[in-house]
Amino acid sequence: MKTVDIGRLGEKVAARYLRKNGYKISEMNIHASHNEIDIIATNKDYVVFVEVKARHTDATLQSYFGSPASAVTFAKQKRTIDAARQVLSSGKYSMLQPRFDVIEVYLDKTSNKVLNINHISNAFGA
Repeated sequence: MKTVDIGRLGEKVAARYLRKNGYKISEMNIHASHNEIDIIATNKDYVVFVEVKARHTDATLQSYFGSPASAVTFAKQKRTIDAARQVLSSGKYSMLQPRFDVIEVYLDKTSNKVLNINHISNAFGA
């Protein structure tokens, strides 16, 4: 499975997880400020800008590349925040508090079965 395919699978899994947990998916794969936001989800209080990171792993959830969230560098956070600012400038989500989350999706390296999902709320601390 190609990296881009793993990413798309992770986004689908994350969107399903968010819906199951009471969020409405507003948009996916939004390009703004020359950057991409994987998922924009809302609940009664927040507009959540979600960065999804999926990794193949084994049953111990250990990956050669570290945790999926470790790939969300400060530079990636800055680009995501810049894109979110552009989305927010439309006024579409003006009644909601913005939040930045990361969802880690751990996939079995042989079957692509979901082994675990880790939702990190307010991951950027912003």
